[in-house]
Amino acid sequence: MVRKTKEDTQATYEALLDAAEREFRANGVTKTTLANVAQAAGMTRGAIYWHFKDKSALFRAMCDRAFLPMQALLNELAHAPERDPIDCLRQVMLQMLSQATQDTRQRTVFDILFHRCEKTAELAYLINENEKRAECQAKVEEIVKAAVAQNLLPPDTDTWLVVQSLHAYLMGLIHEWLVAPDVYDLASTTEVMVEIYIAGILHKTPRKKTS
Repeated sequence: MVRKTKEDTQATYEALLDAAEREFRANGVTKTTLANVAQAAGMTRGAIYWHFKDKSALFRAMCDRAFLPMQALLNELAHAPERDPIDCLRQVMLQMLSQATQDTRQRTVFDILFHRCEKTAELAYLINENEKRAECQAKVEEIVKAAVAQNLLPPDTDTWLVVQSLHAYLMGLIHEWLVAPDVYDLASTTEVMVEIYIAGILHKTPRKKTS
């Protein structure tokens, strides 16, 4: 029996994730089985179970791979005290929208999350309580807190609300664009959309409620 090299194992892993993206997008997450994904990748069921214990693990890995560039950027910006925090927020937003409009893989995963991912008990915790999402939002909040510390935002800024509004704004833009991509060109209006949000939080910063 020929022993697989580390490169072979990684290639198999990537091929399975590629097949998962195709199958989830074509048939929906609920209707897709691990056997379907293995068959689409031209592999046995044993191969997929070697890498993923269940469909939830496969789904999580597919999402993690797609959003890795954003996580890398957040890690860099959240630990860059010398940079302007407001500009860091701008860069985060530009990266997210640019990736969604220009990167085929990330656009596909967004399409799966928004339109092909039924909210079943099997996957609800991944959609609603995703650890990676919480981790990313915590890093964004670090940037917002740095803006407060540098007096770029008021001292009583509700940093959590800034993060939630930023997330909702980006997801709303991407969702609506994926539903009707011909209505407007998100790729060419990315900078304008980002500046609308930045101007909003600077002009009307959400404040913490006083008791």
